[in-house]
Amino acid sequence: MTELFETDDKEIERAILVGVWVRGQNEEWEARDTLEELAQLTAGAGADIRSQILCKQSKIHAGHYIGKGKVEDIARRVQEEEANLVVFDEDLTPAQGRNLENAIGVRVVDRTQLILDIFAQRARTREGCLQVELAQHHYLLPRLRNMWTHLERQKGGIGMKGPGETQVEMDRRRIQELIITLSRELNQVRVRRAEQRRGRRRHGWALVSLVGYTNAGKSTLLNKLAGSDIYAQDQLFATLDPTTRQVELPNRELCLITDTVGFIRKLPHNLVESFKATLEEVTEADLVVHVIDCSHPQVEQQIDAVNVVLQEIGAEEKPMLCVLNKIDSEEGAGTAKRLARTLGRSIAVSALTGENVDGLLDELSDCLKGDKVLMNLSIPLAEGRLLALLQSSATVLEEKYEGPNAEIVVRVPLPLVPRCEPYKMDI
Repeated sequence: MTELFETDDKEIERAILVGVWVRGQNEEWEARDTLEELAQLTAGAGADIRSQILCKQSKIHAGHYIGKGKVEDIARRVQEEEANLVVFDEDLTPAQGRNLENAIGVRVVDRTQLILDIFAQRARTREGCLQVELAQHHYLLPRLRNMWTHLERQKGGIGMKGPGETQVEMDRRRIQELIITLSRELNQVRVRRAEQRRGRRRHGWALVSLVGYTNAGKSTLLNKLAGSDIYAQDQLFATLDPTTRQVELPNRELCLITDTVGFIRKLPHNLVESFKATLEEVTEADLVVHVIDCSHPQVEQQIDAVNVVLQEIGAEEKPMLCVLNKIDSEEGAGTAKRLARTLGRSIAVSALTGENVDGLLDELSDCLKGDKVLMNLSIPLAEGRLLALLQSSATVLEEKYEGPNAEIVVRVPLPLVPRCEPYKMDI
């Protein structure tokens, strides 16, 4: 996988973070909040944060994104604090990144590049690595010229084409070929995932996807629901690779719950495109469970950010249950009560302590019961496979074994109804 954010192993990256507040486009507190989020991302990537700077300006400057006076201030701060890296809380064009590096004298990365690096560090499965690598190459393609400025020709004219331009074109073709190859491999991943979902539906299992802002507590919640030990840490993007666990509901029905990658404000579009194979788990789910961190001071903005991504992937109309998490804190409990009055169907829990997780299981049962059909069946005992499937995937209310047939009253998942129709009796 391509490393975008690498440095000498012996040298600690000393970073200065730069946020930009453009008056009239948003509020100052929003710019400060996303800058603080950038600090968490940068620390998670392993850098030592020396300081944070918020540039206030009336417009975006084409050449450096910020004004020349601000650029000089940052260059001076870099020298004073012996920083070797500047991280911008915005997406920079290739020209802006090149101009800033020339003016400041150290490496400059933007928010997208930082997020891609974190994904590259934490992706573990082959699928996750493919998706990150595809996003990285989409990011690198327009920036190749900046990487080869030391070999560019110094003057034009016939016969003066230098090795720099040749190398850029060679690398561009190579990356375009890699993008095609990676896209083809990810399409195969999507086909395999679709086959897996069809297999699960044949067994009558309901599919549930956990979504939410990064670090909202999705993995911790799934661990509580399924009794599993999925990696869960208090850090942004702790989970990248989707994990699916079987959960038994109070009505004895089974469902499959998938923990997905967390969303974030200013989520790079290339990342959403590259992770479509994973995000299809959300679009194909029977129920979307939106886990909300009620202890966060900007919880409404986080909810909006998640809804934006759900809309982008075409999942905004899916049946949804909001889980108001982190009510073990005083702030979280108060916010959960307030949000419960404005959101749709919701339930307040603490994934950390397990408070009201049983209530969440009841709520999941209630949300999913609409996908079942009550049937009175008389099934020959010779149909052992179908009987076993109903025992594992449906809700058996009554059963009686007399003679050659088993007579059962059962709530059958919709995908299994056609298989049961030949054995239906009147109730």
